Amino acid sequence: MKRRQFLCSVAAVGSISLVGAARAAGESMIVYKDPNCGCCEAWANAMSSAGLSVTVKHDNDLAAIKGKYEIPAEMQGCHTAVSGPYFFEGHVPLEAVETVMSKRPDIAGLAVPGMPAGSLGMGNDPKASYDVYSLSKDGKTEVFNSVRPS
Repeated sequence: MKRRQFLCSVAAVGSISLVGAARAAGESMIVYKDPNCGCCEAWANAMSSAGLSVTVKHDNDLAAIKGKYEIPAEMQGCHTAVSGPYFFEGHVPLEAVETVMSKRPDIAGLAVPGMPAGSLGMGNDPKASYDVYSLSKDGKTEVFNSVRPS
């Protein structure tokens, strides 16, 4: 292989990692949240800063939204975001959102139950430790990825 071909191949492979962020950029997302919740606002702002077109809807009946998307009680967080066919329940990390937006897995959405300290929107804690769950369209859950201290 000639040097020029090799360098072009390396550049092409290296650019694949940028596809996820580029794919997420320009996507639209609706974030349903309690009007008084600041951490939800911080999470929505992070999504917007990443290039998603975010619309925040203040809703006093979040249980109805969670019911509409069939999010099990044990998987619920403090806000629900919807983008295309997916929901993002709670403080899902940006990287996980970008992965779903770029790879388009056959799932209903992702969830971070509760409000884990150090999760996106819940402060910057390098000791944050929590799991991100994928929810299948038939209601099954499994760990999508884990956030653990370095």
